[in-house]
Amino acid sequence: MTEQANNGAEQQGPQFSLQRIYVRDLSFEAPKSPEIFRKEWTPSVALDLNTKQKALEGDFHEVVLTLSVTVKNGEETAFIAEVQQAGIFLIKGLDADSMSHTLGAFCPNLLFPYAREALDSLVTRGSFPALMLAPVNFDALYAQELERLQGNNG
Repeated sequence: MTEQANNGAEQQGPQFSLQRIYVRDLSFEAPKSPEIFRKEWTPSVALDLNTKQKALEGDFHEVVLTLSVTVKNGEETAFIAEVQQAGIFLIKGLDADSMSHTLGAFCPNLLFPYAREALDSLVTRGSFPALMLAPVNFDALYAQELERLQGNNG
């Protein structure tokens, strides 16, 4: 009996569970359509990536990954697309540093493929070629942000 009680206690360690993934916001604008389709296609892509977290009730957390893309053809803006891909995560039993890393790097890494697919789908519906964004190293971005914050505080 004591052995069963100990086994139950061991299971009370850190817990992580993805509860839901959803699109929070989605927008697309093609200000130069249809004229842009009649020009030679030599695009330049600017990507802005952002994450934010919000504590919900109990041990639940919302993480939102925002991908904003502006594509220009020469000097003209061909399109602007943005997706806010969100997730609700149950996270408990982590120390402050581990929680910060999980919310700032691990969760966005899980959301990125969904955001990339939503963005590509949006762009192709506008009759433009899919962006096919390269994978993002959220661990490296998180480490850079920590260094930046420590540099500002030091």
